[in-house]
Amino acid sequence: MSVHRTLLPPGWPRPKGYANGIEAIGRMVFTGGVVGWDSRENFPSDTIAEQFRQLLRNMLAILAEAGAGPEHVVRMTWYVTSRDEYLAGLGEIGRIYRELMGKNFPAMAVVEVAALIDPRAKIEIETTAMVP
Repeated sequence: MSVHRTLLPPGWPRPKGYANGIEAIGRMVFTGGVVGWDSRENFPSDTIAEQFRQLLRNMLAILAEAGAGPEHVVRMTWYVTSRDEYLAGLGEIGRIYRELMGKNFPAMAVVEVAALIDPRAKIEIETTAMVP
């Protein structure tokens, strides 16, 4: 049995790159807000796309500690410091997402915030995964 299924009411258009809702069964795994720094808490880049790449690597490493992978992610909340920078980088962000997460498109929200706890961070993501 699949760990989750996408919820799409009849007649609604299929969202691109995310799901409106997810039904999930299993053991819940959560990450806190993850940013795109390396193991020494240094940012290898100041671009949102490259911070996103490192962030996903960090998030997947955390999830792996609980036996979870990208296919188990059912919800993500993204915090970005610039909506405009996020939208301008969306093509590259999408390519990075598909490279590291595959074709799993969980329920997502993207929120623009004034700042993140580290002043160099441009994006932070909280994740929920369900492991069978």
